[in-house]
Formats: sequence, structure tokens, C-alpha cells
Amino acid sequence: MTTQSGAIATPKPQQGFWGLWNISFGYFGIQLAFALQNANVSRIFQSLGSSVDDLAFLWIAGPVTGLLVQPLIGYYSDRTWGRLGRRRPYFLVGAVLAALALVGLPNAGMLLFAAAFLWMLDASLNVAMEPFRAFAGDMTPDDQRARAFAFQTAFIGAGAVLGSLAPALFNWLGIANTAPDGVIPPSVRYSFYLGAAAIVLSVGWTVLRVREYAPEEMAAFDGIGGQHDVAQHEPLVHPRTGPLWVVAGAVLLALVAWLALDKQLYVLGGGLALFGAIQMGVRATSAKGALAHIVSDLAQMPVQMKQLAFAQFFTWIGFFIVWIYTTPVVTAQAFGATGSSGAAYNEGADWVGVMFAFYNGVAIVAAFLLPALARRIGNAGTHAIGLLSGAAGFIGLLLLRDPVMLLLPMVGMGIAWASVLSMPYVILTRVLPPRKFGIYIGIFNFFVVIPQLVVATLMGGIMRSFFPGEPHWTMLVAALMMALAAAAMMLVRENAKDVAA
Repeated sequence: MTTQSGAIATPKPQQGFWGLWNISFGYFGIQLAFALQNANVSRIFQSLGSSVDDLAFLWIAGPVTGLLVQPLIGYYSDRTWGRLGRRRPYFLVGAVLAALALVGLPNAGMLLFAAAFLWMLDASLNVAMEPFRAFAGDMTPDDQRARAFAFQTAFIGAGAVLGSLAPALFNWLGIANTAPDGVIPPSVRYSFYLGAAAIVLSVGWTVLRVREYAPEEMAAFDGIGGQHDVAQHEPLVHPRTGPLWVVAGAVLLALVAWLALDKQLYVLGGGLALFGAIQMGVRATSAKGALAHIVSDLAQMPVQMKQLAFAQFFTWIGFFIVWIYTTPVVTAQAFGATGSSGAAYNEGADWVGVMFAFYNGVAIVAAFLLPALARRIGNAGTHAIGLLSGAAGFIGLLLLRDPVMLLLPMVGMGIAWASVLSMPYVILTRVLPPRKFGIYIGIFNFFVVIPQLVVATLMGGIMRSFFPGEPHWTMLVAALMMALAAAAMMLVRENAKDVAA
């Protein structure tokens, strides 16, 4: 194959079944840990004394750490080479730290310590997870990329199913799912220990079983001389919008103080001002380090990536709301729990794990069906349908009361989740610069974590103001966000070659 520069590119070898398995197997443990977090952290926080109105703010660790960690890990993993290769050192360090956090979180004993362990867990999982999509791109040729993502989706689903079901499975084995006030049930603690072992073993498998291509080999695959050097790209761009972001953040901070708004909004205002200050500092100093590259590449995003950003924003508001509030909604509406302890609450919390396992199981099946639909109507249209399925599922969580019937909305949620894990990346992988795949995946994560940060800072105040003590209405908000995301996907215009998955 001849590149645009006229150089001859060496074909990248095809991976066999076990090659694709080994490349993606680490995702099993990572997603098992994420599933334990999604299904049980609200339960842990409530058991340690948090009110339902404060849950969103306590979940703020995820968006903040993802916003900071993922682009930096993407930047540095594009530039790393050592005995363990390029991406694998980050897998391994993230997995070990995440395992320590998984052991500490259910044994924290105090709400403050639990929040700190959640922060550590989120940061570590982001370190381990961010390079995995870039890893698939590194290790597979273009025509095998869809299969690589399919393997990732399968392991994501399998890990999520086991992680979501773990407390119920341990309870079925005779381990108690109840505990005194302020104590985490043994079934939850053992589930987190299982997650710690799984992430170390599965990530360790990928680290030991995969040999990454050396920089010289990557350069040959790209048809360039020398080494695979991401520094050999267009000049850095220094945006002029920094002062506008600083002013926007300052105005929000002033309004929070003047109108006595929810103090959680200080986080959002401070984040806007910090982003503007970084842009101003990079421009003033003509910096060339990690922050400068992230700011520059953010300003030079491909058109499809900009279009997808709107859909991602609304999508992740919807999912984050559901992850936070499904436990209090289901335990109250379907199981009649009036507090955050006792048999009814813990039975309902276990059932939430079953529900989350069910939607992840649906996602495994849907992931292999969505490409066929995409060949007919395009990736953007397919993703819009998936998001609307999620919206319908969230409405079901609002309306249904019977525990078994609550599995029906999980079908729609599973279809949406499969689409979220695949369709945006199918669109992006055809337009992202290969030598900057890591940093661009990290930047794309902005549009995953910024909406989560918005939810974490705003949702508690919205609940107190509009539906105090009635968390089920959050499901309506989530459904509306998914419908807006589906509408935003109609703005995404794919080239003819991008229509088929």
C-alpha cells in the first residue's frame, strides 16, 4: 500500500482468534470493577449515612478524574516505549492501584474515606482503560478493527454481568447481604474482593500474552521513515478563547455566591475558569508539553468528532443519572424500602445488580446485531435508534413497579449501551490520525466526563428543588436526555465510505 507521501506501507499482520482475545481480555476485569462501582457505590454511600440528595456530588470523583487522567494517559501512552511496550505499562499500573481501591472501598468505615477510595478507583480504572481502545488500533489492521472492538464489547459485557450479579451470587451462596447501620454487607465486600482479583489477573494476562509492535514496526505500517513519532505532526494551535472561558467561569462563581445557589456549582464554575486559564497560559508561553498538545488537538478535532460531541454530552447525562439513582428508585418503588438498611433495601439493591447484569447481557447480543442495521441505515442512524431504545427503557424504570417487569426496560438500556460502546468509535476510527489515536481517544472522553460532572454538580440541587424525596423523576430527566442525544446524532454526516459498519 502506498501512503499519501508516496512511501510504501507494510501491511499490518492479521490477528487470529486468540490474538484478538488476548488484546481485549484485560477489559473483562476493568469492566467488572466498573460494574461493581456502578451498581454498589450508591448503596455503600447510603449505608455509610449519605442522603439520597447528596449521592450525585459524592459520585463527582468519576468525571473529575476522567477529565484529568484520560487525555494525559493518551498523550503519554502515544509516546511511551519500554520493556513492557507502549500501552501495557499503563494497563498494569492502573490495574494494581484499582485492586487496592476495590479492597479499601467497602472497608472504609466512614463516608469521607469511601469517597476518597472511589476517587482512587476511578483514577486507576481510567489509567488502565484509556489505552485499551488505542491498543486495539495499534495491534490490528483497518479491516480487522471492527472485530477487535467486538471482542472488547464482549468482554465489557461479560465483566459487567459478573460484576453486577456478584452480590446476589454471594448471597445465594449463603453470605449475608444485610449488616448493621454503617456497615457494608459481607456479600458486597466479597464482591469487591472478587473484582480486585479479576482486574489484576485479566489485565496481567493481556500484559504477558501480547507483544506490542516496536516504534520502527509502527512506522513501517504507517509508511513513514524512522520511528513512529507523534511529534511529527502539524504545528500546535493556540486557541484565543481562553479569556471567554475564564469570564464564563467567573460569572458562574459570582452567581453562585450572590444568589446563594447550590455550592456544588462552584466545582463547575471553577472547572470552566481553569480550562480558560490553561488555554491562556499555553498561548502566552507557546508551551509545547502535554497540556499544549491536548489543547491544540482539541482545537483541531475532526468534523465528525465535533458532531458526535453533542450526542455524547446528552447520552452520558442520561446514563450517569440512571447509574446514580436506580438503586434508590428500585428499592423504594419495587421493594418498599423506607431507609438505606434492612432486608427490603438490601434485597432491592441486589435486584439492581441483577437488572444491570441483564442489560449488559442484552448488550453482548446487540453488539453483534447493530452492524447489520448500520449497513442498511448508516452508523449515525443506528446509534440514534439505540439511544431512543435507552430513552424508552428509562421511561419504563419510571413507570413500572414489579421487580420482574423491571427487566423489560433493561432490554432498551442494553441496546443503547451496546450502541454507545461501538457506534461512535466506528465513526471515529476512520477519521482519527493513527499516530495520535491515544490522545484523541482521551480527548473524546471529555464528552463523556463533562456531562457526568454537570450531573454531579447540578442533580442534587435539582432534586431538592423540584422533587425532594421522589428520586423516580430522575428517570424522566434521563429519558429526555437520551432523546436529545438521538436528535443530535441526526447532525452527524458520514461520508459514503463510513456508512457501513
